[in-house]
Amino acid sequence: MHLTTLTIDAAVSAVQNGSTSASAWAEQHYARIASEDAKIGAYLMLSKERALAQASRLDRAVAKGETLPPLGGVPVAIKDVMVTRGLRTTAGSKILENYIPPYDCTAVARMEAAGAVILGKLNCDEFAMGSSNENSAYWPVHNPRDLERVPGGSSGGSAAAVAAGLAVATLGSDTGGSIRQPASFCGVVGLMPTYGRVSRYGLVAFASSLDHIGPITKTVKDAAIVLRTIAGRDSMDSTSADLPVPDYVAELEKPVQGLRIGVAKEYLGEGLDREVRYAVEAAIQKLESLGCKIVEISLPHTKYAIPTYYIVATAEASSNLARFDGVRYGYRARDARTLSEMYRRTRDEGFGAEVKRRIMLGTYALSAGYYDAYYLKAQKVRTLIARDFEEAFSKVDAIVTPTCPTAAFKLGEKAENPLAMYLADIYTVTADLAGIPGISIPCGQTRENLPIGLQILGRHFDEATVLRVAHAYEQAVAPSA
Repeated sequence: MHLTTLTIDAAVSAVQNGSTSASAWAEQHYARIASEDAKIGAYLMLSKERALAQASRLDRAVAKGETLPPLGGVPVAIKDVMVTRGLRTTAGSKILENYIPPYDCTAVARMEAAGAVILGKLNCDEFAMGSSNENSAYWPVHNPRDLERVPGGSSGGSAAAVAAGLAVATLGSDTGGSIRQPASFCGVVGLMPTYGRVSRYGLVAFASSLDHIGPITKTVKDAAIVLRTIAGRDSMDSTSADLPVPDYVAELEKPVQGLRIGVAKEYLGEGLDREVRYAVEAAIQKLESLGCKIVEISLPHTKYAIPTYYIVATAEASSNLARFDGVRYGYRARDARTLSEMYRRTRDEGFGAEVKRRIMLGTYALSAGYYDAYYLKAQKVRTLIARDFEEAFSKVDAIVTPTCPTAAFKLGEKAENPLAMYLADIYTVTADLAGIPGISIPCGQTRENLPIGLQILGRHFDEATVLRVAHAYEQAVAPSA
């Protein structure tokens, strides 16, 4: 089986029935990483000792006749904003280049407890700040579908690794679209759960009220399997929801006939690439042919989403990143003569340009005299955006939109224009502001063979419906269908 098409079910079944071993799967992936990743740049570091120790444990369990757990033997990789015990965690930044955490992120621990074999840590925009994965302090990630183009960000390494067959599944984080947008650019599946569905314990914080952890996979079913594994209440995260976790995989097979699918006119207007529009409209027609009822809706405050997001997110970043000061851990500037000089030089030398830009924007928005004019007003508009979705979901069961206004753009194309880069998130930030779940799935490609993503949004904690609609579409357009 080719590693680029290997799914979770296939990997687990092959290990369970003895046709291969967890150790063999890991070694095959490491061989592929060695041959392919130099041109992609998805991995920042490998955890071969940890991976092979886990694989060996699983192989011994199979030899004893034991049944493997849900991810038994599956090679996975982790975005480098999630801490991993004994394994360097940098958040894509020089300021943490030598930080080795003493504990695991809850989502990582749950993946490993379910049998996942963790191959290594994945490249990302520094502190998850970016839409192209060009802001990593180490090297940019290249899109496997076209090496001259970006893979999307900030979880570009996570999406590229799955698309290139360098891992079966990965974990990413989404603050303004950073799972869904790279999934769209790389032609894979990216799921952002409801805020609070997955614990954020051990996630290096960007914007605490917006950050989500979620899976990037090859199929919708794989995303459902991973979400079922990592979701649920965590006593270490007070914002994690104490709600039952459905069997998302079983929910996939429920019919979609009769479901009401909302189409918002605000997401199909000016600025949307023509090829993306055609692909999304064709996907909507396909859902209608499956028995879904298409309902036109309006989300009128969408036009304020980008400025609202970049005020709220940068304000929270300004607060969260204050902890990186050279005192407790991470990089410390040398030969500073005073404490204040050490603070200034550490942050100046350790942070990259985009992180500095966002800290400055956030500090300004929170400063005396500007708090009410910017941050408080942004929070009020955020409430209006959330109410738009509440009103829409009183009429529909799910909402479909483009994931991004364009397909993947070229490396360097928007590097000198931060505003143009920020606008790439126009269709994704609203879901983060509202805290609702969303998924991006492939729905076509451009004439240049670049993937196009379809975004499906759902009610709070209704990932089951989002996954069911996505799975129905995926199966309807599959080559074997």
